[in-house]
Amino acid sequence: MDELKPSPPNSSPLTPIGFLERAAAVYRNCPSIIYNSTVYTWSEVFRRCSKLASSIVALGIARRDVVSVVAPNVPAMYELHFAIPMAGAVLNTINLRLDPRSIAVILRHAESKLVFVDCQSVPQILEAISLFPPESAPPPLVVIPEDGDLGWPEKGFSGNYEAMILNGDPNFDWIRPESEFDPMTLNYTSGTTSSPKGVVHSHRGCFVVAGDSLMEWSVPKEPVYLWTLPMFHANGWSYTWGMAAAGAANVCLRKFDAAAIYAAIRKYGVTHMCGAPVVLNMLTNVPDGKPLEKPVHILTAGAPPPAAVLFRTESLGFVVSHGYGLTETGGLVLCCSWKRSWNKFPAAERARLKARQGFRTPGLADFDVIDEESGRRVARDGKTLGEVVLRGACVMLGYLKDAASTAAAMRGGWFYTGDVGVMHPDGYLEIKDRSKDVIISGGENLSSVEVESVLYGHPAVNEAAVVARPDEFWGETPCAFVSLKEGVKERPTEKEVVAFCRSKLPGFMVPKTVVFKAELPKTSTGKIQKFVLREMAKALGPSKASKL
Repeated sequence: MDELKPSPPNSSPLTPIGFLERAAAVYRNCPSIIYNSTVYTWSEVFRRCSKLASSIVALGIARRDVVSVVAPNVPAMYELHFAIPMAGAVLNTINLRLDPRSIAVILRHAESKLVFVDCQSVPQILEAISLFPPESAPPPLVVIPEDGDLGWPEKGFSGNYEAMILNGDPNFDWIRPESEFDPMTLNYTSGTTSSPKGVVHSHRGCFVVAGDSLMEWSVPKEPVYLWTLPMFHANGWSYTWGMAAAGAANVCLRKFDAAAIYAAIRKYGVTHMCGAPVVLNMLTNVPDGKPLEKPVHILTAGAPPPAAVLFRTESLGFVVSHGYGLTETGGLVLCCSWKRSWNKFPAAERARLKARQGFRTPGLADFDVIDEESGRRVARDGKTLGEVVLRGACVMLGYLKDAASTAAAMRGGWFYTGDVGVMHPDGYLEIKDRSKDVIISGGENLSSVEVESVLYGHPAVNEAAVVARPDEFWGETPCAFVSLKEGVKERPTEKEVVAFCRSKLPGFMVPKTVVFKAELPKTSTGKIQKFVLREMAKALGPSKASKL
């Protein structure tokens, strides 16, 4: 069979942009985007994206040019996930809650050639542009108006989103990638543990993870998907493209809270949604919350969810699935695939099992937990810690303009995630910490996630995060930062919280310090910023020498 080789008919580059073209035919008159009173069908969205792509090309944007977007979960944000790559450009979605200085740094590092800006983010973008040095020309700006207002742009803007669509070529033949390894997206890491880096993904990687995520979550045709996960966060875990493959109705929300989510579920008959554990916590802390009339499938990831939060969420009628991924994988690559035999266990045990990150998805080639010193896989005992490593089509091409970081993360045939976990005897993985969050107390490595899980079981605790505080005797001891639920009648004292933990944890894992906060610092995607808390704990000074 040596004479059989790849040829044009069997080696056309994979790209998720084809999902939209297919949806325009298969789901032609079905709702694609729902936003307030606006409803677009799939054929309309394909036509709008084609016209927009033609206008982007007409502005002089070439293959591999970076085009940035600063916007919430509005229709334009969804459409630009297709229109920008259809123009041959690289999509760069920016966290709209970043400060102007950070946005300026990203725009300059990415060498962005064009920026689409939501109307409510105009002031911060103009300030970001003002921070460019005189010798560096800022990219042109296009405003995304609310309700299709063609009266924009104002001073400082050279285009209007809706006007670009109106004036675009409806017969534009979108630009296919020359190779499926051509770059398609550029996402900057959230910076919860270090300075953000530019993660580049290929068309092939985005295609694989988008289809893989649908298959693992068993998403049916024509679901009703509620956008509670920011699309700027790893491109909505790839579901921006995946929902086109499924012919979904995408319900967009500019802003949301628990009340808005429950209202949307009732109004639109939502079947699926995603969110970090902070969203689950939000949904379960509604006073007098009532169970759902119909089940809603919710996929959570981004941080290890406490079993107590999972239990409360499912008691309201949500069907929770739990997965694991990073910006560097473009979506979820591990999932706690449920086994029927687990249904016979008590609810608390089911929640504990579901808190694990699980096994690789069908599209991931391999994963493991490696001992940092020996480089060998750790024992499958659910106890021995090691670093989580991955390999497969979904892994990034690398970090933009950062060969050193790329080489450090991708070595020996693996991508090293920086996450610390254990492997259970059944082959399921459980994340225990980020490598920087492991606390070493008296020579013992302890998982902050395990301590947090206990804290979430306290009836008064809303959120909890545990970091290391310097200690004169032990080197480091756990320092817990907690926020309390609204309406708590009896606020617990520090001693009471410590006593609660002592009844459920070994002595060396019990927090020696408990700090009450009104709210814990978070990224816009709901991840608690532990590096901020570490600095707070460090500022407290070393705790006094004493035995735990």
